[in-house]
Amino acid sequence: MGNQLDRITHLNYSELPTGDPSGIEKDELRVGVAYFFSDEEEELDDRSQSDNYKDQSPSKDGHVVLNEIEYSAFCCQECIFSKLRENEDLNIYSVKTLLTMSKPGDLLELVANDQAPHWAIYDRNDQVIHLHKGEIRKDSLFEISNGRLGRIANNRYRYRPLPADLVVQNASGHLGLSSGEICWTNSESFAAWCRFGKREFKAGGEVHTAEQQYFLKVHLSENNVHTLVFRSLEDLIRERRKVDASGILKELSLVNGKE
Repeated sequence: MGNQLDRITHLNYSELPTGDPSGIEKDELRVGVAYFFSDEEEELDDRSQSDNYKDQSPSKDGHVVLNEIEYSAFCCQECIFSKLRENEDLNIYSVKTLLTMSKPGDLLELVANDQAPHWAIYDRNDQVIHLHKGEIRKDSLFEISNGRLGRIANNRYRYRPLPADLVVQNASGHLGLSSGEICWTNSESFAAWCRFGKREFKAGGEVHTAEQQYFLKVHLSENNVHTLVFRSLEDLIRERRKVDASGILKELSLVNGKE
């Protein structure tokens, strides 16, 4: 299985978002959607930047390279997610620098050692919309970063994005919702749904079938790659974020270990 997945190198953009482009899905499109909030979402703690990146030195242009676990993910033998340094720019930047690079509708990812990344949709004027502590809210990126550095993660998922104005509309249209009204289990799922409009990012948002499986390849090192199989994109995201937060791979549904 791993060898088959390794041969997938091209990106297929033929798949359109499954949700309504306006971001408001019709009832008949919701498949088993369960509205709940999971407290597995990471806290935006107040550790200083020096604590988070004490072993890292910024380059002349201000970016930092963090030692992060790398991943690739597949559905029906199509690459849907990639976080591989050899293929993507994984440099991270100060909030001040990141804001000069960002445009409305961009996916922003804040990262730190031993924490799951925090994702947000950039609005404008240093404001982002994100899921935090069970609430969809708008905050200053400076205020929520708490020393984290960040990057633009628009290309992490390989789905076709919605127009930028609709991405912002999706995010802003849910401001103020909390706990029982929310159908995303973490900041990443919410921000990715805003950008791509795919119901798979919602908790319980897709039908579980034997034919459709998700494969997550965890690149622990050059010669140590684990492949896990999941029934839904939601499950895959949750497990990957747990690995990011703990550095521990829970080997459930393991297809193959060392490759």
